[in-house]
Formats: sequence, structure tokens, C-alpha cells
Amino acid sequence: MASQAKGHRAALPGECAMRRYACLFALSLLIGTGSFLGAQSSRNDQPPLRLDLAKGWTLQSSARVPQTGSVISQDDFKPSGWYETNVPSTVLAALVKNNVYRSPYFGMNLRSIPGATYPIGKNFSNLPMPADSPFNVPWWYRTSFRLPADFAGKQIWLHFGGINYRGAIWLNGHQIAGPAQVVGMWRTYDFNVTAGARPGKMNSLAVEVTTQRADDLGITWVDWNPMPPDKDMGLWQGVTVTATGPVALRDPLVVTKFDLPKLDIAHLSVHAELVNGSGHAVRGVLKGSISDVRFQQQVELKPNEMRDVAFFPDQFSQLNFRNPRLWWPWQMGPQNLYHLKMEFEADGAISDHHEAQFGIREITSKLNAHGYQEFMVNGKSILVLGAGWAPDMMLRFDPKRTEEEIQYVKDMHLNTVRLEGKIIDKQFFDLCDRYGILVQAGWCCCDHWEKWKNWKPEDYMVAENSLRDQVRRVRNHPCMLDWLYGSDNAPPPRVEKIYLKVLGECHWPNPHQSSAAAQATTLTGPSGLKMNGPYDWVPPNYWLLDTKNGGAFGFATEIGPGPAVPPVSSLKMMMPEKDLWPINSVWDFHAGGGEFKTMDIFNKALDERYGQATGVEDYAEKAQLMAYEGERAMFEGYRRNKFVSTGVIQWMLNTAWPGLIWHLYDYYLRPAGGYFGTKEACEPLHVQYSYDDRSVVVVNSGLDPHEKLAVSAEVYDINLKRKFSREETINITPNSSTRIFFIPKLDGLSTTYFIRLTLKGSSGKLDDINFYWLSTRPDILDWAKTRWYYTPVSGYADFTALKRLPEVRVDLRAKRHEEGNRDVVRVAVRNPSPHLAFFAHLRLDKGEHGPEILPVLWTDNYFELMPGEERVITASYSRGELQGASPYVAVDGWNVLATSVSAGIQ
Repeated sequence: MASQAKGHRAALPGECAMRRYACLFALSLLIGTGSFLGAQSSRNDQPPLRLDLAKGWTLQSSARVPQTGSVISQDDFKPSGWYETNVPSTVLAALVKNNVYRSPYFGMNLRSIPGATYPIGKNFSNLPMPADSPFNVPWWYRTSFRLPADFAGKQIWLHFGGINYRGAIWLNGHQIAGPAQVVGMWRTYDFNVTAGARPGKMNSLAVEVTTQRADDLGITWVDWNPMPPDKDMGLWQGVTVTATGPVALRDPLVVTKFDLPKLDIAHLSVHAELVNGSGHAVRGVLKGSISDVRFQQQVELKPNEMRDVAFFPDQFSQLNFRNPRLWWPWQMGPQNLYHLKMEFEADGAISDHHEAQFGIREITSKLNAHGYQEFMVNGKSILVLGAGWAPDMMLRFDPKRTEEEIQYVKDMHLNTVRLEGKIIDKQFFDLCDRYGILVQAGWCCCDHWEKWKNWKPEDYMVAENSLRDQVRRVRNHPCMLDWLYGSDNAPPPRVEKIYLKVLGECHWPNPHQSSAAAQATTLTGPSGLKMNGPYDWVPPNYWLLDTKNGGAFGFATEIGPGPAVPPVSSLKMMMPEKDLWPINSVWDFHAGGGEFKTMDIFNKALDERYGQATGVEDYAEKAQLMAYEGERAMFEGYRRNKFVSTGVIQWMLNTAWPGLIWHLYDYYLRPAGGYFGTKEACEPLHVQYSYDDRSVVVVNSGLDPHEKLAVSAEVYDINLKRKFSREETINITPNSSTRIFFIPKLDGLSTTYFIRLTLKGSSGKLDDINFYWLSTRPDILDWAKTRWYYTPVSGYADFTALKRLPEVRVDLRAKRHEEGNRDVVRVAVRNPSPHLAFFAHLRLDKGEHGPEILPVLWTDNYFELMPGEERVITASYSRGELQGASPYVAVDGWNVLATSVSAGIQ
């Protein structure tokens, strides 16, 4: 709880003074740094103002600053020798930007930063900060800014979106709050600084930040990657100043309920929080509008009162929306968004107002007949197909990059992203709303968050308010699927009661689970989820053969087929040339932690299945095959078995730094084998092969049926001699998985052989091609030796004959045209030879032999071409990525000779 600093008036007594209103930041109209905005009301009243304190900060270690906060926060203090920075920024991110430490993500450079002495592969969040670390002492952030004169006579609020871990805040020589009150990585803060702020004059703000300890509820990177030596200390989210009338309006929320299964009437409940920042009672009117629908009610607030005010559809009939435009995940329908406007009027003036977008949708879940958690959107079951998100390791947020990554999620035909303890910036959630990507969020494992037996009294307060702050930040976003208030373990009853109380008080409108694991609690019963691994390499047949752990049943919240080695071009960007081959400790440093600090399991499988790697190029090429077949098999397994399987979250989507494990695209946004294996497997209308029973299956993710589909299967030996062929014409129901026919056991196959599946629509258009390389000597899993992170293999499939495929030179043509600010390149690839062109890979370069254009969206890649076959594949990218160069299309592949052509304007 905040104490009243001398000369300052606390906004509310007790804990209310420290309530965190993250949606103040999330829902305010964003404006330019150092500027302010006052939207005109209908009665020419001056409404709330906002100042975004992003630029003009300086940073320095307290070890070099003898002065106290009362001095540092004075206008005449000169921060000589301090580092310039913007906010948000962690301490280490600011030092890197100032070139104190260079290229920390390259090679072993991170280990050269003082304080990075913890054992490689260990979870640094669970270890003490080294005594000689420069981050073992507090660091000061300081800025000066002019408050607009229009702030005079108003309530002035100072907002912090995130401070890791403790903070002491000073404004104009007076302390606003200390480290006993400002504590917690995931908390947000609003302070009433009316008494101490100086409208029309310069103001100086200083924040002393102390990093998290091993027994704090901070941030952890678990075994994903190393942890920065500062443990991400700093002002990692934005700082703003706003001015309101006597009453502030915060965190609007719209909750939708349908009379399911009917969707013709949406019953909307609207909530908002009113905070009386004054010392006197205030009577006014809370008004709201959604499109042309308006509603209002009288409200009287006591001095310093905070109250949730609600509009319910049984009291305000206009909130029963007929024939609403619904929000859906992208594969199920459009992402319609409505605009909510709210304002509080007191004494004839607008005291505060907010605007927010929301979607009319209802997300529910149930334990289905198999005992697994099954999610429904607007009453329709959805098979959750997602992956785990990792922000940058130094918590550097780039709006352009975030949107590019969300585009990748959709391009791979995924519908969900999981945030394990990384509840990041508002733009991420806005983009997921817009693109129709669901978000599963919650706390992280493997640090103090789940060491409940060791919790201090303070931890209960931090946990409660952290949940409240983060739930209020994200609850109004239609993209939110559910909240996991435990990860690897469910909390004990005392903690779970706290979490359930907060979720109820915040009107959390979506499902919630006690953990991401197959656990039950006395308060909420079974989670209906599982996280039984694997996390390391398993063969493609694992997913349909396993019936106890990570196999294709239930809802798997984090699993995957292990390492994801990038192409050579990325490897060269992440480590010195001398370390590229053979695999050494630099590679291990860029792998994971714990059991994943080496890639030995993956490497042995690669050598056994595809032949001993002869160098880094050969190794990386084979690794793409491993990633493609592994990701495709996992997602296809879960799709075939829906809704016995109800969801799967690939661990993970991306990487927090240049890494070698788990991602679907690498740190440099280069999509490779795992990306395109996932994209193929998750095609909305898709034909696939089953490793367990040899069935050919068609999966439909959409809500519409399909008639007169032509499904074909062909089996070829290594020399492309056809051994089997069958075609069927079928009808497919909505949201379904249907076995069409079975491929029989065949005699006379070569050890390595191929299956080619095609799916054509009623018009005869080829909608899907799926090509498998298989072995008559299958991978044999040693089930008895299964461990939590993988199942060993006692015998490996044999694909070594692939290396004997004859070389093929393909014909390549490319033309491009403009679509808005993007270029679209149409590539025609033809195989004129009598041989198979296997695992052909297309690339777009900035000029001939130039660097690759990234990010890029390909309709397909890493594909095969039968003799005489031609494919037309398109790629799109932001035109700015060319940087004045002319685009070239290059092709290479497993047995495809490299060539390139210019992509001229069409």
C-alpha cells in the first residue's frame, strides 16, 4: 500500500491508493511522445489530457550517484555522464543501445557482460545476483518534462505500466512511493500527483529500480534461453501522465452472453471503474455508447471512492443487440470490432472519457465426454492450434516486428498464441484482435511463482495485485481465450482462492484453469489440460502411437518435436565462422537450459536417419527435413483426432534471442522447415496421411461443408515407380476430420519411399498437395524408457537413400506487382527432368546473391516437384525491405541445383 508522501495526497486510502490500472495505458488514445491531446467534447469542455513520457530519459547506476531521490528529482540536478535512453527499456537494453556492451546475442558475447557468470544452462532467476554484478545495486531513471498549463485545476495521475522489480519514485523532490509499495514485475501503478505536479512548468521525475531476487515474483526464461545478467530490471513498460476532472474513468469492459446455440441476440454487460481522486463527494452521470446505442446512469461517489459501475442488459434493454456482427477466430469467420465510448460528466463538464474496441463473442469451455477441456467460440467447438510466444530477451518491443510475427502466426494457419508469464505490450493484443488470433495467457513455471511453500507475506499481496492488474489490462480483448493461473502446477487452496476472488471481482469473461498440467484442485476440479511432453526430438509416428503422454489426444498446452536448427544463413548471423562446425559449446549456449542445453538426442537421430552430417551446410539442410516432418506430424495427429484431441500448443513459436531449439521461425524472422511443415499441416481444408493405420484423412477447420472433393493417393518407390494409386470423390461436413480410405501394406517398396496426396475442389482446382517420405524400416519407440521430456528410440527409420537422388535443374520464372505498400512476387517453378525434385527451397534476395528479404510470406516452400510438374508459388513482403535493391528469386534444395532470376515488374 502507498503511503502519503509529504506534500502529496494519496488517491485513495489503503490498498486502493496502489491499485493498478493498466487499461488506463491500454485504452487511452496514443499520442506522440512529449505531446498531449485534448479531444473536443460536444459542449466544448476541456476533456482529459495525456503526456507520454517515452523520450528524454537518462540512466545511471546508483553506485555512481551519491545523491538521493530528493536531489535527483530536482530541476537543477545535472545528470552528467548518465546514459541516454527511452522508456520502456530495461537497464541492459539501454546499456546495449549506448554501446556499453556490443552484440550480446552473437556467439558467447552475453557471457562477457559483467554479472553473467551463472552456470550455463541454469535458470538464473532461481539464483542470487552475483555480489560483484553491476546490477546488484539499484539503477536510477530520470527525466524532466513540461506539464501543459491545461493540467492546472485537474487531477493529475502518474502511470507506470511495469517496473521490474522494486521502485522508489520521486517527483519534484518529493517521494511518491517506495520499494515496499512499488513491488512486482507484473504490477501497474497510478499515483495521484496533483499536489506535487507543476502545470505549465518543468517537472522532474526520478525512479530508483532494484532488480528481482531469487525469492521474488519476477520474470523467468526457464529453460528457453539464457537470462540477461540484469534479470530484465528497469522500466519495462511505458510511463504516462494524464489529467482528469475529479473522477477518473478506467478499464471499460464489455461482456457478451448469447442464448446459445442461437446467436441472433447478444446480451451485453458494460463495466467501468470510477475513481474519485478528490477529497469531496462527487455526483455525476456515467454515459456510454456503442454505435448508435446509448446508455447512462447517475452515480454518486464518496471522497476517494473507487467503484465498479455496471450496465446490465436486463436493466438497459438497448444492450440486447439483435443480429450483431460477431467476432471470430480467423478461420471461423470475420473479426468484427465495435467501438465503445464512455464518459463521466460532473458539474456540467466531462471529467474523464475512454474509448475502446471490443468484439461481440462468447468463449466457453467444458470437459468433454473424454474428460478433456474443449473450447467453444460463440457455441462452436474449436480445435486450438497454437504455439508459445517469446518476447525479446531484453524486453525490447518493436511494433513493426510484432505485427510481422502475428502475420506469420496466421500464415501458418495457427489460431492461438500462448503467453506463459510474458504478458507483453498492448499492441500485441490489439493485433490479435484484428487478425483473429486467440491468446492463452497466464503465469510462468519454474521460479518463485510456483514455490508456494516459500512464499513470504508480501508475495501473496504481489500475486493478488499482479493478477488483478494483468486481467484488467487484457480482459476486454476479444482475442483472449483463457487464463492459466498456474503453469506446471496448480496453486494450493490459499493461493487459488485469492486468484478466483480476483477473477470474479474483475468480471473475467472467459474460461480459466488452475494449471496447464493434468492436475485437479478441490476448488475447481480437473484442469482438462496436459503437459506431459515431449520437448525434445521424437519421430513423426510418435504422435499417433502414444496413448499416455504427448500423443494426439486431449489438450496439450506445451509440447513439440524438439530442436529447430535454422538455415546456414541464420547460423552465420548468430556465431563466428570458426564455431560453425563442428558443433561445440557455442552451439550449446544457443540451445536451451536444463535437459535441453545440448541437442544430442536430435543430432543422433539426424545422423542415424539421414546419414552422418558432413558439415554445417549438410547438417542444416537435414535439420530442415527433421523439423518439417516433426511439426507436420504433430499438428496433423491432433487435427486427425479432433475432438478427442482438443488443442495443441507447439513449444514454441519464436525465440527470445538467436536460438537453436523449439521455434517455428528463427530470431531473424527466417521461416524454414518447421514453419512450412506447420503451415502444410494446418491448412484449413487439408488432406493428410496417418502414420499409425495408413489412413488418408481430410480435415476441415471451417464452419462450411464441402462437396465433390476429389482425394487421391499415390505411392512411389525411390525411383518414382508408382506402386499404388486411388482416388475418391467425397463430401465433407463442417469442422470435421474424416477418414477417406486406407493405403494397404505394399510389397516391393524400396527402403525409402514416397506418398503423394492431393485434394481438388469441385471446380477441379488443386487445393492441397501433401508429400511424405517414409521408410519400410520405421522408427521404433522405446516406450518403457519414456521420460518427461522425450521417448527414446531403439531403432531409426532409414532415409539415407535420399542422398542418392539425381540432381535436378528446375526452370524458374518470376514476376512481381504492387499491392499497396507490399510487393507480390509470382514464381513459376517447373521440373523438366525425369527425376524427383525433392525439398525445393525458394528464397527472395535483395539483388542477385544479396541478403534475403525478411520477413516474407510464401504460399508454400520446401516442396517437391514430380517430373514435368510446374507449381506457381507467390511471396509477399513489405516494399521497404528492398532498401532500393531489385528482388531476385533463388531456388535450391535437397537435390535441386541452385539458380536465380530477377523478379521484374509485371
